[in-house]
Amino acid sequence: QDRTVFLYLTASSDNRVVRLTFDGGRASVPEPVLTGIPKAGNHNGGRIAFGPDGYLYVATGDAGNGAASQDRGSLGGKILRITRDGRPAPGSPFGSSPVWSYGHRNVQGLAWDRAGRLFASEFGQNTWDELNLITPGGNYGWPTVEGRAGRSGFIDPLRQWHTDEASPSGIAIASDGAVYMAALRGESLWRIPLRDGVTGEPRRLLNGDYGRLRDVVPAPDGRLWVVTNNTARG
Repeated sequence: QDRTVFLYLTASSDNRVVRLTFDGGRASVPEPVLTGIPKAGNHNGGRIAFGPDGYLYVATGDAGNGAASQDRGSLGGKILRITRDGRPAPGSPFGSSPVWSYGHRNVQGLAWDRAGRLFASEFGQNTWDELNLITPGGNYGWPTVEGRAGRSGFIDPLRQWHTDEASPSGIAIASDGAVYMAALRGESLWRIPLRDGVTGEPRRLLNGDYGRLRDVVPAPDGRLWVVTNNTARG
């Protein structure tokens, strides 16, 4: 049984991915896997997940520096794809770089459908929050555009919400095939129908029932676990 756990954390100098192992209930000293991700008071990203290809995907924020999102030499404002040892995974769209997609402001959720397509939720700034279908090598526009722009060279979101309706965090694709998106400021669980990578009209669930929702995870019995975040923003 694999007893290795990967964590994303904010250290004194950077954001980083570390791993640790458990032996008899005791955790090892965390071992750095990927370091040098820009950090700030917010916009730190933080979502990590293993994809169906077995590689680790790491969602980072722009750390308050929008220009970093368009700089493929920076780890900020990206979705990264790495091996368990922190090396760029084979098949990267940019050679030896771990960058999988760029032009992101602050990705908060990652989930794959049955066909292996990657979806990501993302905080907007003042106008539009996003649900994106991630294309390897794709540029999602930040800080040049926010939400749908229809501009050549940038990939528009599948769906967008005003920031008071969403501030999306974790997402999950459940057994019914829909995307479920936890909303912080919006204090809701959004259900977005999904078929062959195309989304239907979102439906707002649990509106105000439990406050700020941080994450949603499929349970083994097919229901959903939802995590609340009602102790201020932290």
